[in-house]
Amino acid sequence: MEQEQKRYLLGMTLQEITEAMVELRLPKFAGKQVADWVYVKRVKGIDEMTNISLKNRELLLGKFEVGRSDPLEVQTSVDGTRKMLFKTSNGHFVETVTIPDRERLTLCVSSQVGCRMGCDFCLTGKQGFQGNLSVTEILNQLYSAPNSEAITNMVVMGMGEPLDNYDNVQKALELLQAEYGLAWSPRRITLSTIGVKANLKRFLQESRCHLAISLHNPFPEERLDLMPIEKSTPAASVIEAFQEHDWSKQRRLSFEYILFDGVNDSPLHARELVKLLGGLSCRVNLIRFHVIPNSNLRPSPEENMIKFRDFLTAKGVTCTIRTSKGEDILAACGMLSTAHKH
Repeated sequence: MEQEQKRYLLGMTLQEITEAMVELRLPKFAGKQVADWVYVKRVKGIDEMTNISLKNRELLLGKFEVGRSDPLEVQTSVDGTRKMLFKTSNGHFVETVTIPDRERLTLCVSSQVGCRMGCDFCLTGKQGFQGNLSVTEILNQLYSAPNSEAITNMVVMGMGEPLDNYDNVQKALELLQAEYGLAWSPRRITLSTIGVKANLKRFLQESRCHLAISLHNPFPEERLDLMPIEKSTPAASVIEAFQEHDWSKQRRLSFEYILFDGVNDSPLHARELVKLLGGLSCRVNLIRFHVIPNSNLRPSPEENMIKFRDFLTAKGVTCTIRTSKGEDILAACGMLSTAHKH
């Protein structure tokens, strides 16, 4: 007889856990106890839940697992950045990165195996799409990362397009913010997207986390060469939606702009970018391009990046050049890929 598939507790809401306890004829308050063990005390196994009787733990073990799994590999960069390789339940792999910066430790989490968006500058996009991560697999990257309890911030900027896996990503973020969980402020979380419009509207309505938009070129036809999404969802239409949105609820909007030599780093691009953003309250993060295989794109020289930043700043647009970390272990922006594992 085929054994019943066990369910994972990591990724379930308090209500879902409580309902599961009631189904097992456990007291209702066991739901709160189990959620506390999983989300706050961060146990790896049900046998560690010591305030639940041995008999009830055995009942739980028959139906559930916590759902934690350690990384298969951990690489550490000279700058302290760490890249972890996690195996998914269906035998694929994803990469996750922790980035130290003074008193902060930021986790860069993946939402998909590969990506279907096909951006020309991104190694994950060149891998193609192998599947969405479950809520459990998204949260496991945080809970099972080395030095997990020191993580202060999370960016959903790893492998995949988070708004292409909206329901699982949003549930994972809600669980991080839940009072019975880690009770994180939404200001500790940033979601990065190229702008999947229907789900972007949902995210704006349903979440208060920070938002980062991958822009990379203000001219539609040039952006289309870099990012196929421009055809179905032009950047201009996304920005128009932002100008109608109420940004007063302490949420930060930023735009990611990788500078490519001779492609999008001219004064003309800088002027057009200022025009496109049209007085929107936002910041622009300029990012160094990290050369990837089979791409003709090259990084913009440092002096061009500085001129670009200074022009935007002079025009009243908050603009920074993001510090690049983890390049030596292929953990920097746009370099994550597990294609060789498939």
